[in-house]
Parts: sequence; C-alpha cells; structure tokens
Amino acid sequence: MGLFDFAKDMGKKLFDSEDDASDKIRQTLESDNPGIEGLDVSFADGKVALSGKAASAEAMEKAVLMAGNVQGVTDVDVSALDAPAADAGVVYYVVQSGDSLSKIAKTYLGDAMAYPTIFEANREVIKDADLIYPGQKIRIPGGTAPAA
Repeated sequence: MGLFDFAKDMGKKLFDSEDDASDKIRQTLESDNPGIEGLDVSFADGKVALSGKAASAEAMEKAVLMAGNVQGVTDVDVSALDAPAADAGVVYYVVQSGDSLSKIAKTYLGDAMAYPTIFEANREVIKDADLIYPGQKIRIPGGTAPAA
C-alpha cells in the first residue's frame, strides 16, 4: 500500500500556495492526532508524502484521508510511513451527489441505522454527520462492496 488518489478541487482549503502546504497539512494532522509519531509531511505538485511511524493501520488510514481531503491534494503517498498491514475489511468510498451517511451505511453495511459506525470511523474528516460533500473520500470499516 503506497499511493492513494483524491479529487484535487474538493475538500477543505488549508493553503494558498505550495510554500506553506506541508506545514498546514502537518498542523491539521497533528491537531486531530491520528496516531503517528515523528510525522513528516512534504507536498509538491498536488502530492502529499507522509512519513513517520503509525501506531496502527487505522491511524495510517485516517492520516491518509485527512491529508487527501484537502483542496489541492491529488495523491497521498505513504510508502515511507511505517505502519502495520491494512485491515482487509476496510472499504474506501468517494461520496457522490445525493449521498448521506445512512444511504452509504445501507449500501455497504446493510443497515441505514449503522451510519454512526461510518461517522465515528471518519471523525477526523467528517465533523458533522449531516455534512458530507461529493468528492470526499471516507473509510468504511467492516464494509463490503455492493453487488454489481
């Protein structure tokens, strides 16, 4: 697991120029502290590279989503991040127009009322369960891809 892609024009606006992007993204990650020691962040041409030591696969996943859901970021590279193996039971989902957490929970968890599971797993990128936006990438623990 090394590179994750994101929608460049979506997400929270943190920086105005590439010069301060690394610091702003690092500050955001550290403020919600997903569990990465010795965190280093670099940014160039839309690509964020994270390094350090993640306490868990979940910490790495949360850091990826926090960095990737920033306006101007197209990719997050974690190849230099020391982290335990990712949980195979995690599904990544890009929010579509008309989605709600309950609709996503119904599709991926089989129960619309399971939306708090998704909300809690994404607290670092979803601050209000009623406010998700198209293009936002989230993680769904225990999710299964819907049948085609």
